[in-house]
Amino acid sequence: MNRIAVVTGANRGIGLEVTRQLADAGDTVVLGSRDRTRGEEAARPLVDAGRDVLVRRLDVTDQSTLDAVAAELSASYGRLDVLVNNAAINYDTWQQAAGADLTVVAETIDTNLVGAWRAINAFLPLLRSSEHGRIVNVSSESGSLASMGGGTPAYSTSKAALNALTRILADELRPDGILVNSVCPGWVATDMGGRGGRPVAQGAASVVWAVDLADGGPTGGFYRDGKPVPF
Repeated sequence: MNRIAVVTGANRGIGLEVTRQLADAGDTVVLGSRDRTRGEEAARPLVDAGRDVLVRRLDVTDQSTLDAVAAELSASYGRLDVLVNNAAINYDTWQQAAGADLTVVAETIDTNLVGAWRAINAFLPLLRSSEHGRIVNVSSESGSLASMGGGTPAYSTSKAALNALTRILADELRPDGILVNSVCPGWVATDMGGRGGRPVAQGAASVVWAVDLADGGPTGGFYRDGKPVPF
């Protein structure tokens, strides 16, 4: 089936590689980017190779951009099969929870948690129109309460809350057949992750695994490479 997918924060790193892997599989992928010019530059090799990649300005902190993309997809396709909430900011290694800059915390939560929530709400009517709806929230083991320690307070808190949202939505959307899962791509060599991590393609494949789950597959889980991660 030719799926219709939206990937947020997709002009670089894991988001771009997820876009590439889905497009290589024959899907129509909306590459969401806060800066459309950067998105078009990132997508050019894929478009030149004949992949069905549509670049759209999509800022998860700007409701109007989400609504515009949702309206376009409704008019063109009448459905959305896959939403990958990848957009994230502020891996705040420079601060601790005690005395943290709460402006940074609020900004991080607005993108990493509320931004994903906005995107889900904006695209949910289209996901309900799909026979195989999938929502994948790109999380991090930094958000695992089971292994959480000190440091990166804004990022870790936002990802823990994103995991909670995954659990809640998975239960609520079960009657619609929409699978909702969190995925930790692992420590990946990206601009945010820094050097030394595993290849981007490997981290993205972990995300695509959750996209490719069969109907009736697991929902409400937290995974890396197809294996459960403790919440």
